[in-house]
Amino acid sequence: MNTLDMDLSREVISLRQRATDKLREAILSGAFAPGQKLVERDLWQSLGISRTVLREALQHLQAEGLINNIPYKGPVVATLTLQDINDLYAVRGALEGLASAEFARHASPAQIAQLRESLAYLRTPQASETTQSLLQAKNAFYAVLMEGSGNRMIGELLTQLNNRVNAFRRVSLGSPGRLLQTLEELEQVVRAIEARQPEEAQRLSTAHVMRAAEVVRASFQTVPTDLLKHHADVA
Repeated sequence: MNTLDMDLSREVISLRQRATDKLREAILSGAFAPGQKLVERDLWQSLGISRTVLREALQHLQAEGLINNIPYKGPVVATLTLQDINDLYAVRGALEGLASAEFARHASPAQIAQLRESLAYLRTPQASETTQSLLQAKNAFYAVLMEGSGNRMIGELLTQLNNRVNAFRRVSLGSPGRLLQTLEELEQVVRAIEARQPEEAQRLSTAHVMRAAEVVRASFQTVPTDLLKHHADVA
């Protein structure tokens, strides 16, 4: 009987995780726009889950900052203010800078070579063929960076931050020349890492994020919130 209870528990947890992942993906892809109300009945029916499981998934996404629960209205997709953008990018810059410094100190030669390969792929036409492929290529680059830093917490915190700012991260590729600038900035970071210069890698990585923040801030002030999801970013 105890074994059966544990199996059922795993099943519920797995179902809740799948529901959470699907809802997160819908929000991050722009299928649900910032400020959009989420109708619970529609969600639990379309996902084929119970109300209890859905509400647990929504609570998890609220903890991630992707959903706000508004009194008398219910769950809505979170929106970010300009101050939120400033705060998030400041923390992102500090974390990515630290990751680059730790990578320069601790990464193996094989990991450094893998980082170089990830950057080389970002330069290919295949990587920038679509918005999704470009974001995947950029994420692959950062996955190598996080792994080689040797600090698991940095990766976890950055993932949570980027989930919150993702709708606004889809802005800077729309800025003329930003992709080429991004590639050059990352090239400088990788060169500093290859030279085992942690302080320089940290400085360059933080500067890269701060430049991305400038683009996002400018777009935030000129582009309506509900249109931001139509842009793409590799900042």
